[in-house]
Amino acid sequence: MTETATGTANGAYLIRGAAILGGDAEDLLIRDGVIAERGTGLSAEGATVIEAAGLVALPGMVDIHTHLREPGREDAETVETGTRAAALGGYTAVHAMANSNPVADTAGVVEQVHSLGRASGWVDVRPVGAVTVGLAGEQLAELGAMADSRAQVRVFSDDGICVHDPVLMRRALEYVKAFDGVVAQHAQEPRLTAGAQMNEGAVSAVLGLAGWPAVAEESIIARDVLLAQHVGSRLHVCHVSTAGSVEIVRWAKERGINVTAEVTPHHLLLTDELVRSYDPVYKVNPPLRTDADVQALRAGLADGTIDVVGTDHAPHPSEHKECEWAQAAMGMTGLETALSVVQETMIETGLMTWADFARVTSTVPAAIGRVADQGRPLDAGEPANVILVDPAARWTVDPHKMATMGRNSPFAGKELPGAVVATFFKGHPTVLDGKLNTPYRYAADPAGAGSN
Repeated sequence: MTETATGTANGAYLIRGAAILGGDAEDLLIRDGVIAERGTGLSAEGATVIEAAGLVALPGMVDIHTHLREPGREDAETVETGTRAAALGGYTAVHAMANSNPVADTAGVVEQVHSLGRASGWVDVRPVGAVTVGLAGEQLAELGAMADSRAQVRVFSDDGICVHDPVLMRRALEYVKAFDGVVAQHAQEPRLTAGAQMNEGAVSAVLGLAGWPAVAEESIIARDVLLAQHVGSRLHVCHVSTAGSVEIVRWAKERGINVTAEVTPHHLLLTDELVRSYDPVYKVNPPLRTDADVQALRAGLADGTIDVVGTDHAPHPSEHKECEWAQAAMGMTGLETALSVVQETMIETGLMTWADFARVTSTVPAAIGRVADQGRPLDAGEPANVILVDPAARWTVDPHKMATMGRNSPFAGKELPGAVVATFFKGHPTVLDGKLNTPYRYAADPAGAGSN
């Protein structure tokens, strides 16, 4: 990408010759936070020109599943560092999971996360509210208060812990209907996974590690899609990881049940064979599964059974991962590698196009989270949340060069395709030439103002 600076007083950027959604090359004129024009041969006096031949223009990515750790776990990540990583990864919005300390189970905590996101200015931070108080699975959290807060929460999850009580899950599904919310379930039957260390199968048997059976995930999904059907509510299934789970979601959709599902990049690429190394970087919840599961997940994402890619970005302090397997924390980073992993597993295999990529990483996750100004078409009059990607680029993952505080990337040392060249958030370039530029700065909020 080259730039021809001709003055930026009006905050205008002219992107020339980018392949829109991987299709024909066109120009995009960004001005005052929106796409002012789309076409060929555009010109604009005073605009900064970005020569984008060979680049793909896509709507900014939206992560439905991010752990930013703040408040309370700033030794692992902060809203500032996590959203810097998100911008570099091509994201313009992330949903911050509730398992912080204190837990995001009140209006006060979700408003704090919302305010931290606005102060950082790298992406739109949408707090996820806890389903139950303290993630304890005993009583519903303040769902209505969080929905009515400045954070306007629409996604609720105890992610990291399953809402295993069916009565409580039913009540949550019923409650969120009042404000068009969705319950995002971490599908894991705790009694079937007590002490589990990795996927239950041939590798766990050889290694002598306690197995994590696929049925622990599948049984909860089956229960919850029936509950969602019964109460007529929206259900979202986090990080689907087994072939059986894909089939259950497919069965539910065929019957018109209002369920959506996500898959992580690491479950699209990695298998439990890697655990033979006993390297805790491969310890994750849900665990890495078999190659047959990986292929089923790819097929499910390609045919629309799985709706979105969610990173489940889970940074940890080094001492929580650089230890023996049994004591290591579960989780992997993902914000800065997601695009490349999806390109390798889905686009370069011919399973998806870049237009499909935009659907599963931007349009649909924005719709699930009810984020109105994200995941929009790259057309005149639409919000200018835009990324430019170099699909021909190759790069080697070095966790120590990433913006996230977490060094626990399972892709360390691996060469991946594709690179984010520029990220425009609300028309402002947060990333240029693959490097952080400057954050977007919000106008001062009047008292009690919302999040727009």
